[in-house]
Amino acid sequence: MKESKATRIERLKRQKDGLDVLKDIYRYAKEDIPMDPEDIDRLKWYGLYTQNRTLQPESDPTQYFMLRVKIEKGVLNKEQIKTLGEISVKYAKNSADFTTRQDLQFHWIKMKDVPDIFEKLQKSGLSTCMAAGDVVRNTVTCPLNGRAKEEITDVSDIVDEINSLFFKNKDFSNLPRKFKIGVSGCAQHCMPYEIQDLSFVAVKRKNGVEFALFTGGGLASNRRFANFLGYVQKDEIVPLAKAAVEIFRDFGNREKRNKARLGHLIKKWGVQKFKETLEKNSGIKIKERELFEVSPAKIRHHCGIFPSKNSNTNHIGCALFGGKMGGDRLLQLYTLLEKYDISEIRTTTKQNFIILDVPKEETNRICEELEKMKINPYPSAFRTRTTACTGLDFCKFAINETKSLAEKIALYLENRFPAFGEPVNISVNGCPNSCAHPCIADIGLSGATFKRNGKSVKGFELLVGGKLEGKSSRFSKRTGILLTHDEIPGFIEKLILSYQKSGFKSFGEYLASKNFDVEFAL
Repeated sequence: MKESKATRIERLKRQKDGLDVLKDIYRYAKEDIPMDPEDIDRLKWYGLYTQNRTLQPESDPTQYFMLRVKIEKGVLNKEQIKTLGEISVKYAKNSADFTTRQDLQFHWIKMKDVPDIFEKLQKSGLSTCMAAGDVVRNTVTCPLNGRAKEEITDVSDIVDEINSLFFKNKDFSNLPRKFKIGVSGCAQHCMPYEIQDLSFVAVKRKNGVEFALFTGGGLASNRRFANFLGYVQKDEIVPLAKAAVEIFRDFGNREKRNKARLGHLIKKWGVQKFKETLEKNSGIKIKERELFEVSPAKIRHHCGIFPSKNSNTNHIGCALFGGKMGGDRLLQLYTLLEKYDISEIRTTTKQNFIILDVPKEETNRICEELEKMKINPYPSAFRTRTTACTGLDFCKFAINETKSLAEKIALYLENRFPAFGEPVNISVNGCPNSCAHPCIADIGLSGATFKRNGKSVKGFELLVGGKLEGKSSRFSKRTGILLTHDEIPGFIEKLILSYQKSGFKSFGEYLASKNFDVEFAL
């Protein structure tokens, strides 16, 4: 009888812990021998995924890998930026993309080069360990921890504690599926707490700060917004995180991979049973209070030029196309930071980054240099919140290329609507999965194949009207509209023109309205 995917993966994890594959990575690299197919699955525990062969010549038999590097708290200092740039140029054909978990991904990695890459990363204080696999992933947070002019509280210490608790900890290296945690003290609520497995959001009270606790959020097969459980104190966050992951580890579904996230367990148990179990196992009583008011979706980002906590400096939030940075630009950025004696950048959950504490008198000059590097410090409404997944070039699941399309869409709309002031959340996904979060975007594009004039073509299905905004959050609706690459920019243009005539106060509300009808554009 053939093993199911879940049965196979659970057997692999029982036979050899994912963390124990490291010695095999070094052996494969040194001896240049064929890899055990079962070890290939375990490579994820060290951030390695086999890469799609789309861009690979048939004459090249090399197995290339994507390598994900964890960027804890989104913090990258100058030397780390330089190291990542050098790795990209030397080993990854100049590839380097920021992700929605504040990480960075390389492509074109050869197994024989992995030990050298690991050594360089380790020397710079970076790691790929547990950047992927059935583990607790990188904890997402506000990139401006401790550096925002307006901040509810700095949660850097808590994020450090959570990351340290789970890092290389074999008590938590074999979970039913991945587990995603978020902690935020941001006044703008930039961290997307609604879609994390577990998240803690700071809320100001008269007598101090409490944290709202949410559980069970997710996208793809676990498409649900997180349940609000109540409020806890700062010193209760880490023990609650530990207890929640233990519950997931012990009771999560290991028989069906598409039913194995924490949200599936909460749906099975009910919110009350999960809350009671969490309280019992952690020894912490979760306080019941009214839910806080979340910031409007359109301001839940840190883009453009804005003042820092230091009155003499600014932060510059730079927008990229689908997180695409590249090694050359990382090295150029390092040179720029060195020139102006700036210490670090912070990565965001929207695949962008922020240059911290730029002297006010140098801000305009630095922005000019960024623009020469084709990094936009004045992002338009169409760049600020546009994301894209890895796409067909490198991902085995993708149907279509994504990052160049994201760029094409943004540039086209910027040209057509230069004064459009409302940030539009556009998400480009190469397959029906949700790596770039299309189901919570104003406009989501989900990779698809379909018939056009009797021929099979590749394109995207249009999703509209998604939003992350606390109790007002909503998933996008499928329109059934199927579009090719070339049709998409013009189609979105027509949607915006129609919105401008509609009388609605926001593009997102127009797209989500019952009156919205896309048939006009066909």
